[in-house]
Amino acid sequence: MGTRSVHRHLTGRGCLNEADEIRAVSSTAPPRHEHRKAVPLEKRDHQVEALTETAPARAPRCQDKANPAQNTHYTGPVKQHHSKQQPPIWLFDLDNTLHDASSAVFSRLNGSMTDYIVQHLGLPRQEANDLRVHYWRRYGATLLGLEKHHGIRAAHFLAQTHQLPGLEAHLRMPACDRAALKRLPGRKFILTNAPADYAKRVVTALDLASCFEGIISIEGMRVFGDLRPKPDARMLRVVLARHRLPAHRCVLIEDTLANLKTARASHLRTVWMQSYLKHNPHGPEVGAHLHRRPAWVCARIRRLRALHAVFIPSP
Repeated sequence: MGTRSVHRHLTGRGCLNEADEIRAVSSTAPPRHEHRKAVPLEKRDHQVEALTETAPARAPRCQDKANPAQNTHYTGPVKQHHSKQQPPIWLFDLDNTLHDASSAVFSRLNGSMTDYIVQHLGLPRQEANDLRVHYWRRYGATLLGLEKHHGIRAAHFLAQTHQLPGLEAHLRMPACDRAALKRLPGRKFILTNAPADYAKRVVTALDLASCFEGIISIEGMRVFGDLRPKPDARMLRVVLARHRLPAHRCVLIEDTLANLKTARASHLRTVWMQSYLKHNPHGPEVGAHLHRRPAWVCARIRRLRALHAVFIPSP
């Protein structure tokens, strides 16, 4: 697509469908913040602490604020793969991104966590369930509250609650998405708040083990000894540095808006996977407007195959 055609799309003259939303950005220039002058490490650390401990950072916008018609369309800085450019580095969430966890996992996992609280804290089941929900809403993960207030060991909690016998038989993923994912160029990682053993079971059952260079699980999300799962900005910075992944080349595909917001503020490009959200009564996106695109979301997709068309060069 030529520069003038892209301009017509970005100025509201024409409607973008899902594939066009992603394709339109292939001709746009990279964001200016990628070329900013380097900041000393000590100052960056101070800035990150201020970012996460005080007011939330404002994520870079993926659309022109002056054009309200763009708010439901894609104008983010994802670049097309050409021979002289390096392909993106893909960071995929696991549950409700690569597979439908709403029906296969979440209800069983919630029950397993409640059972754990009943057994180890000695609470009646209803109180245990209320405590689980309270910690999830306050900290973003039940485990963080249990570790902070009750001294529960993370490794023991994760091992006990994620056993889920017979899980593999209930996992589902569209064949077209599996095929598209295997053909997608560039390095691919899984970035999940789930434990490593569970993630490996899911990836193996979905026949995706050969697709990914690595799994970045919750065990690798400690910062200065404290567990900092998504959406923590400090954790994201540490993980990218540990794996030598330049933020401006990374694209995070997620179903959770809070995680995407942090990633965009850290200069990653973001894709909101919506395929499994409509029928999910358990997650943080319940009631979210799926037809709206927040400023920190570069693209909305319903199938992973929508990523494929842009990053395979034309013959």
